[in-house]
Amino acid sequence: MFSFAHRLALAAALALGLPASLIADTLVMRDGSRVRGELIAYRNGVFEFEERRSYGGSRTVRVDRDDVARLELDETTSDSFTGGGRPGGMRERQVAVAANTQWNDTGIDLRQGQTIYLEATGTVTWGPSRRDGPAGERNSPSNPGRPMPNRPAAALIGKVGSGDAFFFIGADTGPIRVRTSGRLYLGINDDVLYDNRGSFRVLVYF
Repeated sequence: MFSFAHRLALAAALALGLPASLIADTLVMRDGSRVRGELIAYRNGVFEFEERRSYGGSRTVRVDRDDVARLELDETTSDSFTGGGRPGGMRERQVAVAANTQWNDTGIDLRQGQTIYLEATGTVTWGPSRRDGPAGERNSPSNPGRPMPNRPAAALIGKVGSGDAFFFIGADTGPIRVRTSGRLYLGINDDVLYDNRGSFRVLVYF
């Protein structure tokens, strides 16, 4: 087996053909299944992988690159997850979400089926004596003018691409599975933006 340092060196070499964030110890297959273990080698478009089996033991498998959606780097040599339940080895980007802008471009392009995580902090002012964090207004009444009428006012929301399929984020840090491919945009759930002030600081893991 490769040591972690050796696997990082292998990842650096593979990065010539694959994004560095995709080199990993969990193979995520295009059919949604996952193979956990340890990357051994990548030769001629085939991954050689030492799979850890759920009932104990291991076996060597060879998987064609075209059958793999992505790979996740196990920096802890355990199950490739952080203490908060987020997979290790993900890319991250900090984004400022201005309260007076309907949709803030994150500069992040996503794939259908990709899972992302977000962590938002800060507060925004969105009206007279109205100041809230990413979770939005408590006991917020429904408002048909907002992008998501039945969700709290001023809460953090998102969308992918140019459509109107919005999704709620709020203060949640759990996984969000993307339903379509495209650019990720973030905004706040408000119908009147011109008098808003401040921004949320959002860490996007993708």
